[in-house]
Amino acid sequence: MAEVLRTPEERFVDLPGFPYDPVYIDDLKGFEGLRMHYVDEGPQHANHIFLCLHGEPTWSYLYRKMIPIFTAAGNRVVAPDFFGFGRSDKPVDEAAYTFDFHRNALIAFIEYLDLKNITLVCQDWGGILGLTLPMDMADRFSRLLVMNTTLGTGDVKLSKGFLDWRAWVSKNPDMSAGQLLKLTCPHLSEKECAAYEAPFPDIRYKAGVRRFPEIVPGRPDAPGAALSRNAREWLCDKWTGPVFMAVGMKDPVLGPLVMQALRNDIRSCPEPYEHSEAGHFVQEWGEEIARRALSSFDK
Repeated sequence: MAEVLRTPEERFVDLPGFPYDPVYIDDLKGFEGLRMHYVDEGPQHANHIFLCLHGEPTWSYLYRKMIPIFTAAGNRVVAPDFFGFGRSDKPVDEAAYTFDFHRNALIAFIEYLDLKNITLVCQDWGGILGLTLPMDMADRFSRLLVMNTTLGTGDVKLSKGFLDWRAWVSKNPDMSAGQLLKLTCPHLSEKECAAYEAPFPDIRYKAGVRRFPEIVPGRPDAPGAALSRNAREWLCDKWTGPVFMAVGMKDPVLGPLVMQALRNDIRSCPEPYEHSEAGHFVQEWGEEIARRALSSFDK
């Protein structure tokens, strides 16, 4: 692979609400030489592993309010950063970031750690990618916790909110993750917003951020679309595990209408928990969601 950037560690000093030691892998099968970061908290041999997948343009820091709720209940939490995000390595060439690149990295990551009895916790791209995994790794996934996401099947018209977002990112190649989070989550402190900006010292580090909106499958023949349609069919017909769905009702991109459609595609998905104040980055209101999900799974 061509040039790869690695965010300096000093950018991640004293992150508010995020005391977790970084863990790194640099020998994922098929991704040798690229270093992936992840958080790994709670008992290593817990009965349930909560695999928390972030989206655009965030990183595992997004789950800091949910991680302690899950671990306090005796669960293990594993939260990786996609390549191009967080503390993971960042290829400079935008062409490196494809649907299959990210999905294959997740598969390699799950197999490397031999994760089993997984509760998939996903939002945004964490679901666009993550919800395609159980059909190919059915013996590893047992539950779903789904928040403000979708499947990129290519046969459903992309929402105006998403198309507006894609256009905005195209016109703002040096977008500030911290400022974006502040706009959508006004309760965040300046230090919390700075933590979202930490992975990206300058525009060179943002290739992955720029690419995510572009590679959402918008046509039936787009990369990842056929696979996502297969996942939709599998989740509708063959998924048998418990599901908890939460919706940030103020999300203009992947909000209530998108989530209702997704609910119809997941077998036995109950009525979602609707958070009236939460927007797209619903994990920023995550304590209550985590508690409700655990209560639902325990029934």
